[in-house]
Amino acid sequence: MSKKQRKKEMNLYYFDNGQEQEETIDDIVKRRKMREREKRIEQRKKQEFDEAFDFDTETVIGMTNKNKIKKEEQRKKEFLKKQRKRNKLIKRIKLLLKILVLVGIIAGAVVFATCSPIFNIADIEVLNNNRLSSETIISLSGISKEQNIFSFISARVSDNIKQNAYIEDVKIKRIIPNKVQIEVQEREPKFSIPVLGEFAYINTQGYILEITQNELNLPVIYGINTPEDQIQVGSRVNEEDLGSLETILRIMSVMNDNSLSDKVTNIDISDKNDYIIYMQDEKKTIHLGDASNLNNKMLYIIEILEKEKDVEGDIFVNGDLNNNFKVYFREKV
Repeated sequence: MSKKQRKKEMNLYYFDNGQEQEETIDDIVKRRKMREREKRIEQRKKQEFDEAFDFDTETVIGMTNKNKIKKEEQRKKEFLKKQRKRNKLIKRIKLLLKILVLVGIIAGAVVFATCSPIFNIADIEVLNNNRLSSETIISLSGISKEQNIFSFISARVSDNIKQNAYIEDVKIKRIIPNKVQIEVQEREPKFSIPVLGEFAYINTQGYILEITQNELNLPVIYGINTPEDQIQVGSRVNEEDLGSLETILRIMSVMNDNSLSDKVTNIDISDKNDYIIYMQDEKKTIHLGDASNLNNKMLYIIEILEKEKDVEGDIFVNGDLNNNFKVYFREKV
């Protein structure tokens, strides 16, 4: 019998609960291995538990750190927000202070400018006036010397002066410290209209500038359609007469190009198809017809004026020159 077999068959005796128990070597070895295996299992579970605990701890710590970072960022945002509000408030306060200082300076300057005798008007100058005197324009303006230069409103002064029909436009200029300059643009009378034994002067825009018994050396327009009670200083002739006036201006422009406009004494617009022009110095009455072919008509008129010089009569160019109308002169008998 081998040694191994003898060991295997050896019996060990021990007491369990007061009773004798028999155990072989193999049983002891198995029991020891089982204990070692249980120990290894316990160690592995402990290791796994420790690792799980470490992971949870790291997770908790990580979450805690994130919360701290988030709270810190939130605090920073709130701080920056408060800082921006504070900066805006400071800027507004500074702006308000600047405005108050500026208002104070302006108010002081206004008080000084309106109260100081340095700014009392010493001279009023009128420019570009030909028809109206400087005294008349100054009187219309309502401005007077020794008045404070800032005490009047330019627009109101301009409106006052424009009450005169001869004034078309006005510019008011303050020259610091004590001079006022009034620049006017006057309307020029170009024609006159007989009305109730007097003459109404009108400009090229049909404005009635003056009604007087004095007759200027201007072409007189007869056949006006505007009622006499509507012919008032500052008003305009009616629409029909404005259309006729436009035609007259075209006729006069062509006559001026041919050096004939200064010879025109009267213009009759009663018949819109036959404008009649009278030249007193030439002793000629021109039946012009309408405003067509004006340049050709002027050539015939010039020729007859030279040919029939000092002969009183009528020139007829009131036909259709394109249809072989024969221009002719008829001497007054």
